[in-house]
Amino acid sequence: MRADATRNLERVLSTGARMLADDPSATITAIAAAAGVDRRTVYRRFASREDLMAAVYGARYDAVEKAIQEARLREAPVEVALHRYVEGIIAANRKWPVETSRMLREETLRERRRGLIDEVDAFLRRATDEGLLRSDLPPGWVAALLPPLMVHAAEDLPELSAAQAADVVVDTLLRGVGRPSGSGQGITAPSGADLGGRAARASPGTGTGRG
Repeated sequence: MRADATRNLERVLSTGARMLADDPSATITAIAAAAGVDRRTVYRRFASREDLMAAVYGARYDAVEKAIQEARLREAPVEVALHRYVEGIIAANRKWPVETSRMLREETLRERRRGLIDEVDAFLRRATDEGLLRSDLPPGWVAALLPPLMVHAAEDLPELSAAQAADVVVDTLLRGVGRPSGSGQGITAPSGADLGGRAARASPGTGTGRG
């Protein structure tokens, strides 16, 4: 694929992700216009809106898989791996803000999602076995809490980099929201009023951020 064609495709997919997150009924014509690409070019690449949606969701899973690989969940020290993973998923959530559960009727996407969930669940068991996470919590509790935290960090802390937002998520996950014992202060982040009280849109238990 030529360099300009690759750039056009990336623009269409990233624009499509943003627009579909805001309006799941967004059309190919609207996405092409917002991306600054001729709609005929988009139609030559994608025969239908469903094909474009599948490509957007596939790109999101590519980003999640890359985040998992770069976190080295099986080899890196657990706290280092946790932070790398959370940082990578926050970055993926920001670039690809789509809820992929809408496309889970696609068998290929279901299989990819299942593999990602299994990889993260194995890491969380490792983190528990090595003492980073509590072992007395109900099964699946941490896996249910982590995705909404990452979605909130991606959406509600735009002034923070992905690494800084990951600091907030990891600190919240490991130490909770109570005031630290002693005189030390935790990470400063916007208040609940500043966050607007938006509910997380992640699917609980996936461990991957957005379903």
